[in-house]
Amino acid sequence: MNRLAVRLTAAAQWLKNRIEEGGASDRGDISITTIIIWVAVVAGSLAIAGTIGVVLAKYNGNLAGI
Repeated sequence: MNRLAVRLTAAAQWLKNRIEEGGASDRGDISITTIIIWVAVVAGSLAIAGTIGVVLAKYNGNLAGI
């Protein structure tokens, strides 16, 4: 019975430590590089969407028969 109590106590302590380590993770700040990449992605997406919109508006009559 004594061994079981020691094992349970050790397991409980291990679990407590794991929970504390998981909750204390450091996420850090967003770097400038990440912001620049996101701005470039959004700007590129808007440019592509705008280009598609202009092409569809220009050739709308020609595409009606497709």
